[in-house]
Amino acid sequence: MKKFHLNKPLVFISGFWILLGLTLWSQLKRDYPTLNTFGTAALIVLCSAVIAHSLSNVFLPFALKKGKMQGFVFQTVIATVVLTAAIGGIFYGTYWLSIHGTKYDTAAQLAENKDYLVVFLRTIPSALLIIGSTCGFQFYQEHYKMAQKHTLLQQAHLEAQLRILQDQINPHLMFNVLNHLHILMKKDVDLASTLLVKFSDILRYQLYECNRETIALEKEVTYLKNLVSVEKIRWGDELQVDCIWNITNGKRDIVPLLLVPFVENAFKHVSRLPSQKGFVRLSLNQENEQLTFTIENSNSPKPARKNESSGLGLENVRKRLEILYPEQHDLQITRSDTHFKVVLVIHLDQKVNYVGY
Repeated sequence: MKKFHLNKPLVFISGFWILLGLTLWSQLKRDYPTLNTFGTAALIVLCSAVIAHSLSNVFLPFALKKGKMQGFVFQTVIATVVLTAAIGGIFYGTYWLSIHGTKYDTAAQLAENKDYLVVFLRTIPSALLIIGSTCGFQFYQEHYKMAQKHTLLQQAHLEAQLRILQDQINPHLMFNVLNHLHILMKKDVDLASTLLVKFSDILRYQLYECNRETIALEKEVTYLKNLVSVEKIRWGDELQVDCIWNITNGKRDIVPLLLVPFVENAFKHVSRLPSQKGFVRLSLNQENEQLTFTIENSNSPKPARKNESSGLGLENVRKRLEILYPEQHDLQITRSDTHFKVVLVIHLDQKVNYVGY
């Protein structure tokens, strides 16, 4: 059985016209015969709906799409004048055709409807209210649709980059690992074997394990440990690498490869001065439903080259966090002449916000 979905915009706009009709009828019935009030109110609502919706549902979306809002302002003025003339004409005609000369006619009504121009000017505020209400609601609807499309496009772009990262190992890392394997095969076969196993686990995870929206935290941690182990083997004694892994509930879900760019960035941009040993310090701590990831590396005061990149890039990671974990994370990045530090706190107790999935 097909599930019924309530069309909220249709309900709202229908309620608006019904309320307008009832308001007109309640005002007209005080001075006009009952039969005339129904017809007058219905005719005003019909004219208003046709003119207002032509402006709001046809001309407004076209103007927003084409960026021709100046033309729409002119169209709004024309529509307001036409609607004012129509409403004023209905009031004016109703009086002279149905009320004038009857027992319902009064001197006050005659004075109010004697001159059509006076009726026209008196009707302008009502026409502006109707035009403004319908266009305002439609503008909100169009703006909401555009915002949704922008969010979907933004997430699609970011998730496409994530898929590339999942399906394709970092070529720079692959080249370095394979080159290092070639060297180790001549010097230390056991270490080369260890490196090869770790690297194959990394490839297997990226190609087969993380092609989902979320993955178990323990699997992501295992992947990060393998990645760090590979980097430690590659760098050897050139770097001091310290890691703390404190995971209390590895079954909790997390977005795959979310933390990888921070790890890649730390090892790629770590500085090694001749008089000082470089370092990378990583900490992943889980307390109840809060995950705190901290990574720090030694930094050189020299600016990074513009063509340098690190995975998705820190800015793209920030955008992904804003979309996938809105109001569920806190990211702090600090940089000095000697240190580069990232602290990320994620609340895992709320569902990931996958817009458009």
